[in-house]
Amino acid sequence: MTTFVIAHGAWSAGWFWKKMHPLLTQRGHRLFTPTYTGIGERSHLAHRGISLDSHIEDLLKVLEYEDLRNIVLVGHSYGGMVATGVGDRASERIAQVIYLDAFVPRDGESVFSLMSENTRQAFAAAADRDGDGWRLPANPMPPDVSAEDVAWAMPRRVTQPIETFRQPIRLSGKIDLLPRSYIYCTKFGPGDVFRPFADRARTDPAWRYFEMDASHNPQVTMPEALADLLCGIAHPQATA
Repeated sequence: MTTFVIAHGAWSAGWFWKKMHPLLTQRGHRLFTPTYTGIGERSHLAHRGISLDSHIEDLLKVLEYEDLRNIVLVGHSYGGMVATGVGDRASERIAQVIYLDAFVPRDGESVFSLMSENTRQAFAAAADRDGDGWRLPANPMPPDVSAEDVAWAMPRRVTQPIETFRQPIRLSGKIDLLPRSYIYCTKFGPGDVFRPFADRARTDPAWRYFEMDASHNPQVTMPEALADLLCGIAHPQATA
């Protein structure tokens, strides 16, 4: 049995992985989908001071209090920032890290520093216009998401404190010692912000690289295929 822990993306929460729970349970595994402070069912706790470190600490506390060890940590989208921080600070609890169409920061980088200047300015303007200057409104869902899933997800996607995108990550280098894999979703959206990380992983022999013919949220649009891929990455000997 493998224990998967999800570092979810921006604006969503643990609920965004709802379809994956029965699929991984059927395959004999456990799935933890903790929600960061200030979003999802914890949106009532939102305040200006919530940062990337806050979200990293959220997951570290789950690992500590659930006494989780030998886990497979999955970082999706913005969650790649969180997973990187968790992997660096609690490497002794982690068997491997899987990045799912996600940011893979180096020391000193932030979400904003990994975006284009135009994108960064657009996000800041949206926060000023619709988020009192400190909350980022949610991006729209990819166009191939079903109307049913859009109707389910969009009312639950809430604003996120902008400091989570602004704060640079600080790393000791321990994350680089863990086995890491990258899953690139090839139905990319405008700007394709995750392509540089996919290219880096594909050409680095220290990484394992995979692709899905999916848009940015395969846990919603292709959950069966994602469950199979995650299990295959976690247990490569079973699919060899």
